[in-house]
Amino acid sequence: MLKTRIITALILISVFLAALFFLPPVGWLVFSSLVATLAAWEWGALIGFGKWGRICLGAAIALVTAVISATSPDSVGLAPYSSATAMLLGQWLYFPSAAFWLLLVPWWLKFRWVMKGSMIGIAVGAVVILPTWLALVQIKQVGEWGLIGIMAVVWLADIAAYFSGRRFGRRKLAPAISPGKTWEGAVGGTLAVVAYGFLLVSALPASLAENRALLFALLVALAAISIIGDLFESLLKRQAGMKDSSGILPGHGGVLDRIDSLTSTLPIAALVLHYFSV
Repeated sequence: MLKTRIITALILISVFLAALFFLPPVGWLVFSSLVATLAAWEWGALIGFGKWGRICLGAAIALVTAVISATSPDSVGLAPYSSATAMLLGQWLYFPSAAFWLLLVPWWLKFRWVMKGSMIGIAVGAVVILPTWLALVQIKQVGEWGLIGIMAVVWLADIAAYFSGRRFGRRKLAPAISPGKTWEGAVGGTLAVVAYGFLLVSALPASLAENRALLFALLVALAAISIIGDLFESLLKRQAGMKDSSGILPGHGGVLDRIDSLTSTLPIAALVLHYFSV
C-alpha cells in the first residue's frame, strides 16, 4: 500500500508540475477543467447519485467551465488579462464561496447537517467546485510559483498538524467527524503557516506585506479554513458511508480527497489577491 501511495504521489506531482509550467494558457485551462469535472463526478457519489447521475453532474460542470471560458476569455487567460473583468467574475464565485466556508460550514460541522435533496447537493457542489476551478486558473495568471506558494499553505498546515498532533495531541478537534485530528495539531499547523507567511513576506503584494497585523490574521484564517475544508469532506464521506471520494488515484482515493482543503482555501486566497494586487 505504501509503495502504491508513493508511486501515485510521484506521478501526480510530475503531472501537476508539467501542466503548471509547460502547458500554454488554454492547456492549463483544460487541465483545471478536467480536475473540476472529476471532482464533480466524485461529488455525485457523495450526494447519492448513481452512475449516470454522476456522469451528468461531471458533464454539467465541464459545460459551465467551457461557457465561462468562452464568454469571459480575459478572465481565464485566453485573452489579454483584465483585472476588472477577472474581479467581476470572481465576485460571482468567490464571494459565495467565502460566505459558505466562513459563515455556513462551521455551523454545518457543529450540527452535522445532512444534505437532503439532489438540488441542495448540486448547489453546494457548485459552490465548492466552481470557485476552486476559477482560482486555479486565475492565480496561475499571477504566476506559477504564486499558485504553488498558496497551495503550500495547505500542504504545510496539513503536515505540521499531523506531526504536532502525533507529538502533543490530547484534545480531539472533531471526534465525531475525524477522530485523528486534535486541537494541538490544529495549533501546530496554524503556527507553521504563520511562520511560512512571514518568511515569504517579501514575495507578497506590498500593500499586504506592510500591514503585518492584517497579514497575521489572514494567515491564521487560511490555516483555519484549510482545516474546515478537510473536515467538511470527511463529514460528507462519513455520512455517505464512503472511505474515499473514489478510487481513481490508487492509494490516495479520489480527486476530492486530494483537493479537499484547497476547495476552501484557494477561492479565498484568490479573493485576497484581487484586492491587494490592484
